[in-house]
Amino acid sequence: MTSHVLSDTRVLTGRSLRHILRSPDTIITTAVTPIALMLLFVYVLGGAINTGSDESYINYMLPGILLITIASGIAYTAYRLFLDMQGGIFERFQSMPIARSSVLWAHVITSLVSNLVSVAIVIGVALLMGFRTGASLGAWLGVAGILVLFTLALTWLAVIAGLSAKTVDGASAFSYPLIFLPFISSAFVPTGTMPGPVAWFAENQPVTSIVNSIRSLFAQQPVGTELWVALAWCVGILVVAYAFAIAIYRKKIS
Repeated sequence: MTSHVLSDTRVLTGRSLRHILRSPDTIITTAVTPIALMLLFVYVLGGAINTGSDESYINYMLPGILLITIASGIAYTAYRLFLDMQGGIFERFQSMPIARSSVLWAHVITSLVSNLVSVAIVIGVALLMGFRTGASLGAWLGVAGILVLFTLALTWLAVIAGLSAKTVDGASAFSYPLIFLPFISSAFVPTGTMPGPVAWFAENQPVTSIVNSIRSLFAQQPVGTELWVALAWCVGILVVAYAFAIAIYRKKIS
């Protein structure tokens, strides 16, 4: 049974990845906005921002840009899933001996692959702009692990949106608040510079702990409890979103 699910997921993932390869503008478009934000903040606004540390501003703000890249990319997952639902692909798959869960997992894995490619492009541009880190291989793997968990968590939220939306615009619109969330966090300025209520929200929302953890790993500094808070947020969102997505999917295909 497990091998059957894995085999079906592999085949359907290949189908989804081929769609992306035929239209690579999806990945390019996902990377354009974060790169534009990096250029704006580093070369226009960065000189007026005091982060309270000696590190370059590109080093300070890159973790937040990476999260914005992922938040932008998962909108396409909801969009593609919505099109499959509207196009009758799910009904066609139901008439075939295919594991039902493999249909969703194919979209999730495709999202993970495409978003990691977009993240790699953004990091490449950041290196050209002066980003530097002496992080060890272990630290890079830690950063990659956090980004993978974050991508999976947001992707399952995208699955919920794709399954529940009534229109194409509604399927992707849910990502807008997620893209905006890093701006009310420690991603671009220290939370201590914000007004009281805003600072409280910024310090207690998931993006801040994730950004701080990635920043510490890049800077070869102790991560402390921030890492556990970040992991708790990612795993918690992932578990809850997965449960809701599966419940909605079963209702849709029953």
